[in-house]
Amino acid sequence: MHPAGVKIATRGAKILRPAAPGAASTIMKAVILAGGEGTRLRPLTLSIPKPVAPVVDRPFLRHQLDLLAGAGVSEVVFSVAYHPEQVEAVFGDGRGFGIRIRYAVESTPLGTGGAVKNAEPLLDERTIVLNGDVLMDLDLASIVARHEAAQAAASIVLTPVRNPEAYGLVETDLEGRVLRFVEKPRPEQIRTNTINAGVYVLETPVLELMPPGVQYSIERGFFPTLLERGDRVLGPVHEGYWIDIGTPQQYLQVHHDILARRFPVELDGEPRAGGWIHKDATVSEGTALEAPFYVGPGCRVEPGAHLGPNAVLVADVHVAPGARVRDSVIWRAARIGPEAEVAKSVVGPGVALGRSSRLVGGLLGEGSVLSDYSRNS
Repeated sequence: MHPAGVKIATRGAKILRPAAPGAASTIMKAVILAGGEGTRLRPLTLSIPKPVAPVVDRPFLRHQLDLLAGAGVSEVVFSVAYHPEQVEAVFGDGRGFGIRIRYAVESTPLGTGGAVKNAEPLLDERTIVLNGDVLMDLDLASIVARHEAAQAAASIVLTPVRNPEAYGLVETDLEGRVLRFVEKPRPEQIRTNTINAGVYVLETPVLELMPPGVQYSIERGFFPTLLERGDRVLGPVHEGYWIDIGTPQQYLQVHHDILARRFPVELDGEPRAGGWIHKDATVSEGTALEAPFYVGPGCRVEPGAHLGPNAVLVADVHVAPGARVRDSVIWRAARIGPEAEVAKSVVGPGVALGRSSRLVGGLLGEGSVLSDYSRNS
């Protein structure tokens, strides 16, 4: 898939010297780009920012903190702009998550590059950048090691896709060095199937190329500029799990994948009937359980209800007798009425579904009410 034998110029390249034997490794922090408004997930994100949206039993960004901790990162900067107070209320200073968290707040949207530049005063010699939309089972430590061994200025983690025509592509040579970016390729332009996966390793001094205080794209501005001046940019390919949770369909899919163990997570619950039930949940005798499923803390499922497959009750959810929930995620404190049916849907916090109501393929924002016998299909 890659063009063979291609050479690129090194004119103007910065030479990054390897550490001397026995020297301490480069100090490294991380930036998580978490400032987006989550418009594709509205109305769910009108009151709750996507970084703290639940993914099974934890806020989404907790998964990224786990990824960073596995690579030895002990301090992370959250770049936030939309409801930053809610993000800080959930994550605080990071003490409860075993990692130090600091915040860089954008007063106006700065784009992916501008957000990293805004966090620059809080960074050290090397920076890992994560897009706040993606979930992956990346071996981040090996990516950093390869980056350091190659004395790269930047590394862009890539992932293969089935339909390359739908994406902007990243071409590399046989040694994994990035050659060019191809936006909206025509069929005859497709020479690879790898796209930007939204994870970067950067030598922090190269952030000098970014203009401060303005909206700026790391993908369309910064990385092409690095190539133009001849810096070494690597494109390691991740062949494992990768998903962008930014749409309702993908948000549901990641729950299916976690429940099916395609993306392994140690869920906070006791295994039962092919699913997980939190110790503080109540699932009555006479409930039909169809694997896989997850029932979170404070949830109450009444006799005669049918749960699953692929049903997630986040916390404090009440499912009344005769109700059925499948292929859906029900957020905190929602109430599913008697004989109601929920399928292929995301139900926001505090939502109430009335008796014999039916919601299929729907999104209900915080506090919505679907009255008795109402249906969307």
